[in-house]
Amino acid sequence: MTDPFIRPYRVADRPDIADICVRTAAAGGDARGVYSSDLLMPDVYALPYVEHSPDLAWVVEHEGRATGYVLGVADTEAFVGWWAREWTPGLVARHPAPGPATGRNPAYSEAQLLHDGADPERMVRGLRHGELTTHPAHLHIDLLPVLQRRGLGSRLLDTLRGALAERGVPGVHLGYAAQNTAARRFYDRYGFTELPSSTPQAPLLGIRTS
Repeated sequence: MTDPFIRPYRVADRPDIADICVRTAAAGGDARGVYSSDLLMPDVYALPYVEHSPDLAWVVEHEGRATGYVLGVADTEAFVGWWAREWTPGLVARHPAPGPATGRNPAYSEAQLLHDGADPERMVRGLRHGELTTHPAHLHIDLLPVLQRRGLGSRLLDTLRGALAERGVPGVHLGYAAQNTAARRFYDRYGFTELPSSTPQAPLLGIRTS
């Protein structure tokens, strides 16, 4: 059995990216069955990234499949424009309205999830204090539980930050579910700090790339 290793994203990883996303989407827990389709979360929080910036995506391969990832974009404002032009029309066509209720009643409702998917401006609307100048990139990182607490998350972040630094990108930011306290501990240990726009309900963290 080979140890997990980090490698660049491949198009063939797309189904695994979607699976990792939904299995970590409930504040770090499994969100399968929470919404009417398990593709909803990936269609908003993972697949646009590998479509737009596959060269800023890396996966952890373990036992022949991707079981963790870091996904990034170098220029959040440009990504928002691309999303509005290229991603929103397909997303709305695939998910025109909330599907049948699942009985799970998540706090983040399916209607809100679909609204956010069609509203890429949400990614920049709350930012201020020059944050898109100091931290223009943003990222998503997820690891299945079997690979957590093994140093792989830090290595994924190191890989992305190095690639962004090579492009001259000064900093990267991320948001996370406020109730995901384990994620916050990890980000704090790694060296992320709160940005001025951060709030208790919508935490926003940033870090320099080098």
